[in-house]
Amino acid sequence: MHLPSSLYLLFSSSPCSSHSHFCTRTINRFKFSFLSSISLALFMAPAFEDPNVLEGQTQSSSSPQRYSNPDDVSRKSKVTVVGSGNWGSVAAKLIASNTLKLSSFHDEVRMWVFEETLPSGEKLTDVINRTNENVKYLPGIKLGKNVVADPDLENAVKDANMLVFVTPHQFMEGICKRLVGKVNGDVEAISLIKGMEVKREGPCMISTLISEQLGVNCCVLMGANIANEWLKWRLLVQIAVEKFSEATVGYRENIEIAEQWVKLFSTPYFIVTAVQDVEGVELCGTLKNVVAIAAGFVDGLEMGNNTKAAIMRIGLREMKAFSKLLFSSVKDSTFFESCGVADLITTCLGGRNRKVAEAFAKNGGKRSFDDLEAEMLQGQKLQGVSTAREVYEVLSHRGWLELFPLFTTVHEICVGHLPPSAIVEHSERKPRLSIVESSIQYY
Repeated sequence: MHLPSSLYLLFSSSPCSSHSHFCTRTINRFKFSFLSSISLALFMAPAFEDPNVLEGQTQSSSSPQRYSNPDDVSRKSKVTVVGSGNWGSVAAKLIASNTLKLSSFHDEVRMWVFEETLPSGEKLTDVINRTNENVKYLPGIKLGKNVVADPDLENAVKDANMLVFVTPHQFMEGICKRLVGKVNGDVEAISLIKGMEVKREGPCMISTLISEQLGVNCCVLMGANIANEWLKWRLLVQIAVEKFSEATVGYRENIEIAEQWVKLFSTPYFIVTAVQDVEGVELCGTLKNVVAIAAGFVDGLEMGNNTKAAIMRIGLREMKAFSKLLFSSVKDSTFFESCGVADLITTCLGGRNRKVAEAFAKNGGKRSFDDLEAEMLQGQKLQGVSTAREVYEVLSHRGWLELFPLFTTVHEICVGHLPPSAIVEHSERKPRLSIVESSIQYY
């Protein structure tokens, strides 16, 4: 899909644009060479230290044996994925393919499943374990024989020392409360969750919620990937090797832990890099869903690509300003990582938030998001609408509403205070502010 020319011009001078052109030329050059594509992936991702062979291939005889020393078994990391929706199932599949190849991890990957009864009368967990497939949220995709679904949250995390959280953000506070005192003291966590909690004292990022309630270090992973699109392509990888996905790990201080997460998620076609900016990475993944709602309104009203590109540009500006006002540590460069502009583009072109917002606008705002979500997403949850509400609460509390016209307008459309057409009527107002050293300056 071609990007609108105005959006291309907007980012063509960014620090990552030359890298993007390099990727395109190089991938096309090697598009029909299976082995060369693996080499390209390794070259592009310096943080990807241990090349993983494709699923189904074995390591060469010169590779070290996985269990050369019995004492090493006790030091192996054991991974549990907390969540089993669309992206949670993809995460489990990625991780499981790598634990079989990396000697520092146990083979088995536990996946906590919120138990559901399928129309057939069977339990979802039973079907996943019998068929090796999440038939509700990721049908047609085998997860790996070493993925074990478990409906018991406490049992799923027992003995794990690497926890991957990937559930709708509105459920995380309850999940953390259930896990207090139930996780090992040496646990490392990573959040793939896009959203935040708004409390009386201010906004709380999900990674912070996990760290504070469970007493563990928590990294984040965000990036330009839509689960169904990535996996459908992955099955055709030998035909279409020019396509790949990428993501960003945000970490606080320990680069060695970040590199462990990079190894755990990386494949030759899913390129993961690490940056020392947890809040920046997490806020990019959170706020882009609000912008995607706006993009969906534009699509539903058939306003065209130029309008959509303008909305995305305004949205990126507000993402950056909001992030830096909340956290002075947020780096400008983070917005040019996969978690930033790339994820924003992907989500505004093809994510579930855009899709449901388009339907909302086509119905003139007469059908609620709750109704559309239930009809269109088959049990999955929108993040953009609830995040827009949470952002609005922060803006209202701090007196920033008029400084963020796009974020403010998205929420007011979602709750029916404004018609969908207001997305351009109100968002085009340029806020009279600039960010200088993470403070507001008017002009």
